[in-house]
Amino acid sequence: MSDAQIPDDDGIQVDDVKAVRREGRAELRALLRAQIDIGRARRAQTPKPAAPPAPPGHRPGAWPTGSSPPGPPPDWQIPAPVWRAAARHYSNQLHRPDQPCDCGNCPEETR
Repeated sequence: MSDAQIPDDDGIQVDDVKAVRREGRAELRALLRAQIDIGRARRAQTPKPAAPPAPPGHRPGAWPTGSSPPGPPPDWQIPAPVWRAAARHYSNQLHRPDQPCDCGNCPEETR
């Protein structure tokens, strides 16, 4: 039996077993080797494309020349008392919507 006669699926067919029984050990060995080759071909991966070359003067792990890492986010520039007042206002609106707000930032008429 040649490789052309072996199906491309992942199982040995009934006809293959009948042929092996008729033809003997050498045929069994050929069938099993062909099954192994089919499995290896299915498992073989295509080679990965080469990575593009690094720009000239590139240092691995460093920022590109002439640039710097981003600074702190704008939220970090807000003073802590303003954050606390905003959090208190949000909490008042969420948990006590029917009571006047005491956050310190609301106008007098909404207190």
